[in-house]
Amino acid sequence: MRRFAAAGLALLIGSAGAFAQSGTPAPQDQSGKPPANAADVNKDNQRKADEFVEAAQAINGPGGNPECVWLGRRVVRLMWRDDLDTAFRHLDLYDRFGCPGGHVQAAFRCLTRFGGQIDPKVAETLDSRIHVCWINPGAQPQAAAAANPAPATAGNAAPAAAASPSPTPSASPAPPAK
Repeated sequence: MRRFAAAGLALLIGSAGAFAQSGTPAPQDQSGKPPANAADVNKDNQRKADEFVEAAQAINGPGGNPECVWLGRRVVRLMWRDDLDTAFRHLDLYDRFGCPGGHVQAAFRCLTRFGGQIDPKVAETLDSRIHVCWINPGAQPQAAAAANPAPATAGNAAPAAAASPSPTPSASPAPPAK
């Protein structure tokens, strides 16, 4: 009788594990996002490829190499998001590929000039600004380039340029009076 009880207990324990594993299989894609349209995926991949080609054409030397562009822009993005540990690990890889370290500094400096125009809730604004700054580290924000600050004056005196309207040029000069 004990043999049957021991065998039954072993069978019960073994089958419990099998029952626990046999359920309805979970779906493979658990990200919660709907599947992307194939046209959108192709369009996004083409945009990324075009950005690498643009960088290679605009930047002479190793800074325009695809590995330098990818790692460098990633380092700048991580620095912007204050993930310095990960940024420094990527920077080690960036250096290992022989990419110019000064370009990362210049691109990040450029990105700080665009700080007010970057929406933290929209990742595309940050990515597009990083790309602009990677291609041209001397880029200036549109609003800052168009607006010239007024000179500071002491007291209640108004600046002379703002007080007097600029003269309008005449159509033709008047002949001298004789």
